[in-house]
Order: sequence, then structure tokens, then C-alpha cells
Amino acid sequence: MPSPRLLVLFGSQTGTAQDVSERLGREARRRRLGCRVQALDSYPVVNLINEPLVIFVCATTGQGDPPDNMKNFWRFIFRKNLPSTSLCQMDFAVLGLGDSSYAKFNFVAKKLYRRLLQLGGTALLPVCLGDDQHELGPDAAIDPWLHTLWEKVLGLYPMPIGLGVIPPGVPLPSKFALQFFQEAPEMCSGEQRGARTEPQSPPSELQPFLARMVTNRRVTGPSHFQDVRLIEFDITGSGINQPSPRVPPKPSMAFPHSFAAGDVVLILPQNAASHVQQFCQALGLDPDQCFMLQPREPDVSCPERLPQPCSVRHLVSQYLDIASVPRRSFFELLACLSPHELERDKLLELSSPAGQEELSQYCSRPRRTALEVLCDFPHTAAAIPPDYLLDLIPPIRPRAFSIASSLLARPSRLQILMAVVQYQTRLKEPRRGLCSSWLASLDPEQGPVQVPLWVRPGGLTFPQAPDTPVIMVGPGTGVAPFRAAVQERVAQGRTENFLFFGCRQRDQDFYWEAEWKELEERGCLSLVTAFSRDQQCQVHAGRCVRGPDIHLPGGGRALRP
Repeated sequence: MPSPRLLVLFGSQTGTAQDVSERLGREARRRRLGCRVQALDSYPVVNLINEPLVIFVCATTGQGDPPDNMKNFWRFIFRKNLPSTSLCQMDFAVLGLGDSSYAKFNFVAKKLYRRLLQLGGTALLPVCLGDDQHELGPDAAIDPWLHTLWEKVLGLYPMPIGLGVIPPGVPLPSKFALQFFQEAPEMCSGEQRGARTEPQSPPSELQPFLARMVTNRRVTGPSHFQDVRLIEFDITGSGINQPSPRVPPKPSMAFPHSFAAGDVVLILPQNAASHVQQFCQALGLDPDQCFMLQPREPDVSCPERLPQPCSVRHLVSQYLDIASVPRRSFFELLACLSPHELERDKLLELSSPAGQEELSQYCSRPRRTALEVLCDFPHTAAAIPPDYLLDLIPPIRPRAFSIASSLLARPSRLQILMAVVQYQTRLKEPRRGLCSSWLASLDPEQGPVQVPLWVRPGGLTFPQAPDTPVIMVGPGTGVAPFRAAVQERVAQGRTENFLFFGCRQRDQDFYWEAEWKELEERGCLSLVTAFSRDQQCQVHAGRCVRGPDIHLPGGGRALRP
């Protein structure tokens, strides 16, 4: 392979942009190009001035916001003091991923494209705008755009004479080699390595804190359709509840802490033990066997979340997201690895541009998991070389939850309000959320339970001025961050707090009812509630024409038409 000439940088929130970037890397290697694929915030952005060819793949989150792993890059690239000739030697292309149902559709990609032009970069072709709302998904825009892109790139970097494009059916070398031990080494991962129970540095994804689960209590009524849990963690010794070294605590705060109302906690879930066993059986793996991971290319590093050495059980239970809905690239690689003619033909069909509607019907719409797909293609699954596991299945991503408590009210404790995700598709087995189902299954009353977590700033901020009133609207579990805010503001003596809360039934899913009532009686909170199923509706043409009554402070009601 020639020295790397193509750089692919991605900003990804849910993993889609990273998957597209990995696809770009594979297609570059098939065209005999060296290629590096990195998250934007892991790349030293000052080195861009030396890059001849860069492809940016970026998603748009929220209301036109950049993903978390490109926010540092985003702040840097829009510095006003950057010269207009900063990137004059760089050819670039921008691929965006967004949802046209949002007002700021692909805002990040569009704005980045314009900014790179302002800094002197040369665009190889117009920005690509992938749309989740298209019936074939983002690939409807990406496929033709990539065809034009590779024509432009090969015009700049022709393939060596006598060599052509590596055909799609030929598997590329895996990123890593798994070197198995004949006998289990003494230091093999039987526990969550990398996580810690004592403070050394602020907890992070690479070094989460193992927090002890204190309580795991259902807070919806027994007849309610949804299982909602109030879960409390003990974060003593985590450093989370210590003052930040960069931001000293305000004198008015009764207790110094490094997270505030509106912040979120991130939790790394695990696959169910039954799914781990089923996966290992389908692929013929011994879960107790241990291995060392070796990169095949010099510019590729081992995943920092995986210990060395590592057991197959740890890899499958705590790293590989076997419960995720696989993307098109999953089927492309399976087709390359399949020795079974009928299964290979079907996999090629599902991974082809013409087969995207069938792939959506088979996989995306019913939310079929990677594990279920492997069970549907047993001959292919049994023939997968272990070296390709990390190429085939993405890592488990952390799940974010709004923090529902304040350290000013509950020192050394952190609470979340979590709805257990479960729904039915046309598949026989109900679809379950990986993290919520895992957390719901943990019972601290049966023995010690530890959960890897860390915190980060959230999107909600509250005024620091003590005399500023705050109106909060949080229906259902959306009230969680406002419960933290109310606790924090009450502890600081701020009484101008107005909360609008709505749910289905007062006696089934009115979260923290007693707590709100007690604060009302103390004059610290004004509460307005609405219960949509607690009164009769007039029905015309099959629809309800009267909404829920809104219960006003003092016992009054306002009828909503």
C-alpha cells in the first residue's frame, strides 16, 4: 500500500457517520489508496494545513448542533483569526447526515462546507446531504455522490499501472489479528477492566467510574403499560462530586460539585448473558478463551476500552454491540466471508444498491438485531474468522440519561429516571432497549451491583441570578432534569420555580408527586399538572376533541379545547 494520502474525518453521534466513514476507508483501500479514518476531535486539527485530500463526514444533531466528538474541532475551525489561505493546499469533500423533518437539515455539513471554502480549500464536488427520511435512507444520496467522488479522487491519484479496483466480493484484510492463547493467562479479563472505584482523574468513557447501585425501584403503577425506574447510584470517591479544578465552586453553594442541573450521566451497558452465549454458539467461539489484539496497520491502534489480554466473553458481553440493528456494511462484509452459495447470494442482494428496500423490510423496519441476522445465516456465521469480529460489529455506545437529582440535596448520590424500552414489531420476540433492559435487570438487594458511568455537561442551562424565575415544562420522564433543577434551586433559596407536568394518570405515572406537593406547601414551587386519561373525552369521527384538564395551583382547572 502507498503512504496514506486520503484522510477521512467524522463527527458521529449515533454511529452512522462513523459507519459511512469506515465504508469510505474500505472503498479507498479497494482503489489502492492509503486511508486514515479518525474522529474529528481525536485528530490534531492544526495538521490540516498539511493534508492534501480530506473527506469530512458529519452528522447534525438536535437543532443544528455538531456531534459531541467534533465540538472541539467546530470551535477551532470557526476562529475569526484563521487566515483565509489556511487550507489553500487542501482538496476536500463534505458528506452530511441529517433528517429533513428538522428545520436545520444538515446544518453542520452545509456550514462546514462554506467555512472550508472561506479558508481556501478546494471542493472536489458539492456537499452531499444524506436524509434519514428518504425511503432508502441516507444511501439514496450517498451512493451516487460516492461514485462521482471516486472519479475525482482517481483523477488526482491514479491507481498503479497494471492494478485495478479490488472487487467487492474479495474481503480486505481485517483491522486486527486475534492471537489466542493455548492456555488462559493469569491476567485475563474476568471483570470490567479500565473502570475504577477510586479517583485518579475525572471519570470518562475510557476510564468510567464503577458506581454502586443503591436502589432500583419501579415508580409506575402495577397496571401501567410502561415500566419506569428510579435508579440511585453512590458516587462516593468518584471525583464527580468534587469541585472542578478549572471552575471553583461559587460561595453560595452549600456543597461543591462538578455537575449541575441539566447535565447528563453516561452509562456503558452490557449484553444479556443469554445473548452472549447464543452469539458464541453461532460463531463457534469459546467464551473462556483469551487473546491478544494486534493491529495489522501501523496507523491503527487497539480500542482503549478493551483490556490486553482479553477473554472472548468480555469482548462479546461488554464491547461488541450484538443487539444493534446492523447497517448495510455488515451485510457487505458477511457476503465477502460467506462460503455458502445461497446465503452469499442473499447477502449480496441485501447489500447491493438495488436491494436497499428489501434490506429495510428485512432488517431496519422490524429492528432485527445483528445476532438475529447471524442466526438467520448459520453457515455464514459459523465460518466468520474471529479476526473480523471488530470489523463486522460496532462497539457498544454509551447511553445518556438526564441526571434527576442535585448533590446539594443528595450528597454523593446520583439518580436517573429511566423508562424501560420494550415494543413489538412483526418479529415474534419483543424489541428491548439494551441499556434500559440491562439496568432494569440489576437488583442491588440481591448483592453488590456496580455500573460504569461518567458525567458531562448537558444542553439545559439555568440562570445563575438568584432573583430570576424559571418556568419548566417536563411531561413524563422529561421531568427528570427539572427535578434536579428544582432541588438545586430550592437548596440555594430560590423559590420562583414554576413546573408544568403532564402524564397519563395521576395514580399511575405522576412521578415525585409527594415531593412536589411538599415543596408547594413550603412555597418553593408552583405546580401545574395535566392528566390525559383521567377524564372522559367527547369523540367525533373517531378522535378525541377535548384534551386533558389542566390542574392549576389552588385547585382550579382550565379546560383545554
